[in-house]
Amino acid sequence: MRVLVTGGAGFIGSHVVTALRERGHEPVVFDVRGDPAADVRAPDAVRAALDGVDAVCHQAAMVGLGTGFADAPEYVSRNDLGTAVLLTAMADAGVRRLVLAGSMVVYGEGRYECAGHGVVRPGPRAEEDLAAGRFEPPCPVCGAALAPGLVAEDAPADPRNVYATTKLAQEHLAAAWARATGGSAVSLRYHNVYGPGMPRDTPYAGVASFFRSALARGEAPRVFEDGNQRRDFVHVRDVASANVAALEADPPAGALTAYNTGSGTPHTVGEMARALAEAHGGPSPVVTGDYRLGDVRHITADSTRLRADLGWKPEVTFEAGMREFASAL
Repeated sequence: MRVLVTGGAGFIGSHVVTALRERGHEPVVFDVRGDPAADVRAPDAVRAALDGVDAVCHQAAMVGLGTGFADAPEYVSRNDLGTAVLLTAMADAGVRRLVLAGSMVVYGEGRYECAGHGVVRPGPRAEEDLAAGRFEPPCPVCGAALAPGLVAEDAPADPRNVYATTKLAQEHLAAAWARATGGSAVSLRYHNVYGPGMPRDTPYAGVASFFRSALARGEAPRVFEDGNQRRDFVHVRDVASANVAALEADPPAGALTAYNTGSGTPHTVGEMARALAEAHGGPSPVVTGDYRLGDVRHITADSTRLRADLGWKPEVTFEAGMREFASAL
């Protein structure tokens, strides 16, 4: 299968390209890193890139939190306009198979259960609570403590920053394209992806990369809040294999299917920082109590559907992945 990989020179995209080659497919890299003209917002360039292509793996995006609105036009342009241009060109070219790099950020906070009120969805955390060190969101009905759990694909979307909003819009665009063309679309809602090649020392790097960069400088990783916020850290090679599995699958035509793409094993940010520090041989993490408005407390995946439908499973354990990442280039 000949697969156009947008963003194919990036962190996740480059691993997807490698995984496709290993499975005997022919990846075609489309990325502004190697060619400034290879912009998904450029209709002529996209149409040319689609020549002879059987499927598209759409990884190109502007990433990060987008907590303010100053960069909203750029996020919308790169993520949503770019996706609209790509899908229009695919419709014209008769390419009917899409795998989209989705994100768990579309959920906002994760799944919570109150002992008295069952499953509830807390709103955004108040700044006065965060400043006072009250990091856990309370039950929105009674104010009691909540138990975090795994979020499934049928959870309501609740994007809480610009980036998250654009990722949800990408899914809506892909669903509309699938309905209009009879194509098949899969969104892999990535959780916290880490591994070799992860961006470093930029505002768009992930928390694992920030911790690793600190260790490389001989500094202690600085952990926000109390370090107990739960995440699902999934290795980039496992994410790449999920993309290949989705491309090789036969999903329903005329619809978008979303899959959580995570390890299925939650860890706290503090645990991750300690694992990296131990593997690197650097100073122990420092828990700062600092916070960022717009961050969610807990978001961890239920990846059962991906495993059941596509036969995918993660291969890299948290411990092995952190040991590798501690010294990876």
